[in-house]
Amino acid sequence: MRILIDISHPKDVNVFKNVILALQANGHEIKITARDKENTKKILEGYGFEYEVGHYHKKLVGKAFGIISNDIWLYKIAKRFKPNIFISQGSPYSAHVSKMLRKPHIAFIDTEIASLATKLMLPFTDKIFTPSCFYLDLGTKQLRFNSYYELAYLSPKYFVPKKEILEKYGLDHDYIIMRLSNLSSHHDLNSRGFDFKNEKELINYIHQIEKYARVIIFSETIHWQTIKDYQMKIDPKDMHNILSFAKLYIGEGASMASEAAILGVTSIYVSNTKRGYLDELEKKYDLVYTITDREKALEKIKYLFQDKYLSEKWKKKKDEMIKDKIDPVDFMVEIIETNSK
Repeated sequence: MRILIDISHPKDVNVFKNVILALQANGHEIKITARDKENTKKILEGYGFEYEVGHYHKKLVGKAFGIISNDIWLYKIAKRFKPNIFISQGSPYSAHVSKMLRKPHIAFIDTEIASLATKLMLPFTDKIFTPSCFYLDLGTKQLRFNSYYELAYLSPKYFVPKKEILEKYGLDHDYIIMRLSNLSSHHDLNSRGFDFKNEKELINYIHQIEKYARVIIFSETIHWQTIKDYQMKIDPKDMHNILSFAKLYIGEGASMASEAAILGVTSIYVSNTKRGYLDELEKKYDLVYTITDREKALEKIKYLFQDKYLSEKWKKKKDEMIKDKIDPVDFMVEIIETNSK
């Protein structure tokens, strides 16, 4: 079977990594297409995957015009490859081209606020799979499953943290990871996070967090010198190792907030937006907190660090969560193999 997997976001690479390996082991031929967003290419190359990359439009106007150009680009690739099925994490381009070629498109999504992409994709998609905690009803095409996509690459079955990676970056003391986003994705319209108005506000905030541990910044933008001073440049394949040994995560990135929680790291998501998977991780497992106000997030850090057994408690809660969930890799492989023509 010939399977085309379309990558829209760096996280998609991680989600599909073990799915791709399992499908290849089962004798299927895989074509990977991707947009040149953030470090997507580096992650793909780090895993040794071959791929074809298209243009990523950062501005909303560019995204609108990019629908046609990306559809044409993907159509040409698909015509050559002749896939039996298209797979994505909600790619409109993949959905459109699949319909042109009269092949099924299966979407695996978990971001409720990505409404524009979902609307562009939904009419052309055969089935949409979401975690059971996904709070939107997308109609008859939607099927739910009891897991999180992050477990496809961060479950203990697939990922064992290596402490020696910390030596590579001189991380021999406790540290807190702070994630800054540029909030430029189509689903980030009207989104607010830390909402720093100037560099001085950022500096003061970092100094408050530094009372508890060293601060390391990972940021999509480096428009202030302070970000450059605190940012650590790493090999993308080491990211989850570094995250797994952090004392705490605080940031505007929902994906990294959920990754931290699933790794058993205390996690604070600073945003005015919601995600079903983060809501469940908070309300059912007490692994992450969504906080809209950055000052209240500081108060939460102060409260949490009063507990000297903080890390141990989070690891136990993480273990209980994993026991409740199915293996998303096995699930996705079965869905792909049974839905192709």
